[in-house]
Amino acid sequence: MSDSKAISAAVQQLYDTYPFPPEILLDEPPPGYNWRWSWPAAYSFCTGMKPQNSAIRILDAGCGTGVSTEYLAHLNPQAQVTGIDLSAGALEVAKERCSRSGAGRVGFQHLSLYDVGQLEGEFDLINCVGVLHHLPDPVRGIKALASKLAPGGLLHIFVYAELGRWEIQLMQKAIALLQGEKRGDYRDGVGVGRKLFAALPENNRLVKYEKQRWSLENQRDECFADMYVHPQEIDYNIETLFELVDAAGLEFICFSNPDYWQLERLISKEQVLVERAASLSERQRYRLIELLDPEVTHYEFFLGRPPVAKADWSDDEALLRAIPELSPCVHGWPSEQVFDYNYQLVSLSIEEFEFLQAAQGRQPVRDILASVGLGLDGVRSLQRRQLVLLTPGEGNGQSV
Repeated sequence: MSDSKAISAAVQQLYDTYPFPPEILLDEPPPGYNWRWSWPAAYSFCTGMKPQNSAIRILDAGCGTGVSTEYLAHLNPQAQVTGIDLSAGALEVAKERCSRSGAGRVGFQHLSLYDVGQLEGEFDLINCVGVLHHLPDPVRGIKALASKLAPGGLLHIFVYAELGRWEIQLMQKAIALLQGEKRGDYRDGVGVGRKLFAALPENNRLVKYEKQRWSLENQRDECFADMYVHPQEIDYNIETLFELVDAAGLEFICFSNPDYWQLERLISKEQVLVERAASLSERQRYRLIELLDPEVTHYEFFLGRPPVAKADWSDDEALLRAIPELSPCVHGWPSEQVFDYNYQLVSLSIEEFEFLQAAQGRQPVRDILASVGLGLDGVRSLQRRQLVLLTPGEGNGQSV
């Protein structure tokens, strides 16, 4: 057996032993939302406007036990959703999960990411969370996914970051050393790991890190195994991450947590540093950010297959013609205090509240502002904060 096949077999065995994620199965739709799995919200985040079509094809690549698949189906009721995974055991859980919660229109196939070419057609949205970094050849994996992405489509990716996972890497290596010839026996690995954490002094750095960040979820053996005894893991930094991105041959659109990637939040007190940083490329700025704030444990981002049309709302006339509507990922509406797409509490002004109320009637911004005293900059703020989705009005230009 080749090294690549041996690694894939070991990964499959892990997830057959510990199907992941281990979230409970419900007889109703899952609670809340993840905006990255909502096609209208994700598309608006990436392009500035609502997508023209909701009857799309979605691929959940490496769906595991179907937690993300279930959300993708419920958050996109007009979409056709397909889930694939290497683990037959995890797929059985995924099928039961979606069946019990009423997530129809979902098809599952027992496939590796490498074999995604066996699926018919292309997909408008591909979700690949926590998978590429477990492949023996992530470049081959991302190229395979890119080949199935439709023009104008989005690829959502989540991979590990090395700087924020340093303590995890150390514990992984310690467990492997103590397992010796039993490495690959994942139940033994979990047992060794738990004994290590119990034996180490309370002020030990690895113990403190585990308690601060992961202990609650790692009470479940499935999570503990995925974190500490996984047979294959590649952690990235900005430089190696963009080597992976460039290999896909797609457009890097944005990180899904843009606030972290603002350098000014770290060095704004020293203007001379801000000025020096201005000469850096975008990727160099990203690298500087993670070096100065090395808490990042993963990268989550969107790629697109050109042409990906983007809206330019700096043009007043284009904005006045646009049709606004409340984002589907706003919780607590109608209220002057709502939770936004990231579950952050937002206090709306009276004018913002009135605008959002009026945005339910398919009126253009121009007509709404005739009776609501918000102003165009206020509309831009609502759009920038992903509280409203904007559909270009007739004659609106788009940048590509």
